[in-house]
Amino acid sequence: MSVDVGAIVEGKVTGITKFGAFIDLGNGMTGLCHISEIADSYVREVGDHLQNGQAVTVKVITVDPRGKVSLSIRQAVEKPAGAPEPRNAPRQEFSRESGGYGERRSYSDNRRGPRSSGPKGFEDLLSGFMKDSDDKLRDFKKQKSNRRGNGYNNR
Repeated sequence: MSVDVGAIVEGKVTGITKFGAFIDLGNGMTGLCHISEIADSYVREVGDHLQNGQAVTVKVITVDPRGKVSLSIRQAVEKPAGAPEPRNAPRQEFSRESGGYGERRSYSDNRRGPRSSGPKGFEDLLSGFMKDSDDKLRDFKKQKSNRRGNGYNNR
């Protein structure tokens, strides 16, 4: 029996590992449901979600030429119309003014204090980058000279 990619089939859990669960699809076919494909929420332990002998509904994701079958439990479940998106779905809102998906701050930003909230032009961004770069280079040179005895090799 061969299974088609995209098919939703019934199976039985035959083995649980740290990285997923092996599921018997019948007629001697077994597939692997990776830990990331078990649930929409974070799965720390596969055993918290599945047990040996448990009947599950799975979706066939891939079948490689050697016969390895990849399965997904979370893709086999139909989501209601108003359900939130899965954790790994791309975010819809991207704003260049806010720096992408959220404000990112580097170590040197924390030393100088909070950022100004107004829009910045290219010149402002470039000067900020150059200041950060100079600060990091100065810190690096200071650490390097302290390790080597002020820059001189004591032989």
